[in-house]
Amino acid sequence: MTDMLLTLVSAALISNFVLQMPLAVDSVLAKASRPQVHALGIATTVLMVLSGVLGYLLDHFVLQPLALTALRLFVFLPLTALLIRPVLNLLNRLRPALPLEGLWPLLLGNAGILGVVLLGIQDDKGLAHMTALSLGAGLGFWLVLSLFSDLRQRIAENDIPLPFRGLPVELISAGLMAVAFLGFNAMIKA
Repeated sequence: MTDMLLTLVSAALISNFVLQMPLAVDSVLAKASRPQVHALGIATTVLMVLSGVLGYLLDHFVLQPLALTALRLFVFLPLTALLIRPVLNLLNRLRPALPLEGLWPLLLGNAGILGVVLLGIQDDKGLAHMTALSLGAGLGFWLVLSLFSDLRQRIAENDIPLPFRGLPVELISAGLMAVAFLGFNAMIKA
């Protein structure tokens, strides 16, 4: 149980897929409204968990027994793409107030979802570990997405020098956030 909690916290804060491994950074840098940020965070978290669990099951019960592990990428990529529409439909039924329109391209181009599946099966520590890793990565993505939304709001309210407006100040802020998240490394001792 402690391992699962450490995996969850580590994936969300220490080994954040957006700040430490620049996966899914395109979705973070996309301009989105405040409610759409939370809709994207929820949809990405659910999609990461489903993709991680189904990818793990496919790998262990289909690809490994048939010695087709070289085809992992060609199996997991369509799996994540095919799960997008059902996840969005499910979230639309459960939470009709969420602004889910326009999220399909952001979820399709999110390399973090595929990265979670590939990195999770590489460690091969079990289904519970894969679930915790996927959930932690999704929650970490949602956290960074919310932080960037707040950052954009503060930037819009302040006077930024002309050469730093837009993407430059966002990239500088992403680097500073990554350094701040490195401070969480002291939380977990090996």
